[in-house]
Amino acid sequence: MPELLPKFRIGSIDFSAATFGQATKAIEALISSPQTKGTSIHFANAYNIALAENDQDYQQLMNTGDFVFADGVPVVWAGKKLFPKQNWERVYGPDVTIWILDNTELGDITKHYFLGSTKETMDRLLNEIAKRFPNAEVVGYQCPPFRVATKAELELRDRKIKDSGATVVWVGLGTPKQDFEVQRLAHNLPVTAMAVGAAFDFLAQTVPQAPKWIQNSGLEWSYRLAREPKRLAQRYFWGNPQFIKSVIKNRKN
Repeated sequence: MPELLPKFRIGSIDFSAATFGQATKAIEALISSPQTKGTSIHFANAYNIALAENDQDYQQLMNTGDFVFADGVPVVWAGKKLFPKQNWERVYGPDVTIWILDNTELGDITKHYFLGSTKETMDRLLNEIAKRFPNAEVVGYQCPPFRVATKAELELRDRKIKDSGATVVWVGLGTPKQDFEVQRLAHNLPVTAMAVGAAFDFLAQTVPQAPKWIQNSGLEWSYRLAREPKRLAQRYFWGNPQFIKSVIKNRKN
């Protein structure tokens, strides 16, 4: 397994300090190498930090992940302020997903499996991938029900992924559920499991993505909130202040 990138604590989560290029290079090297055990990759933003500050189990889970990249611009700002000598860039889950699907060098050795979302969104996602990334080999998918899976269902899930020959499993089950699932998959199967959040919806074009200038401004949360106020209001109105509180509380003097 390739050497892990150095980690530094922002709030209550240990982040892998990296530019986008360094992050994708590390993931590419991982996927290209024979895998005898699984690897977990997380993309964490302000909300993840807020959750981890208030949930010790989730905090421990994130801090035992193999890679935890700065998915949000405010996290990058905090990283640059707290650890200015390190490399900090946004390593956005949807961008990494596109980068890997579009990587022709990985096309012959990567077998993709998608876990999450609804059947309607999944159908649109797979159609978009077939059109935009014809070299990407998709070997399976699952759209589990929106409830806690039983032990038998998890065993069947693992068996299907294993039988498919998948090397990369993309998980879009929502935060924090997807992070727990990525760790579980990496523990049970020799795959690279990645928690990519809204990437399924963005790629399927069922949810519009904020323009780049809004993303770069650190105000993407306001764009998403305006689009989905009922679903995201608590996440941002509670999460953003908790994120600031966590960063201040856990910073080193």
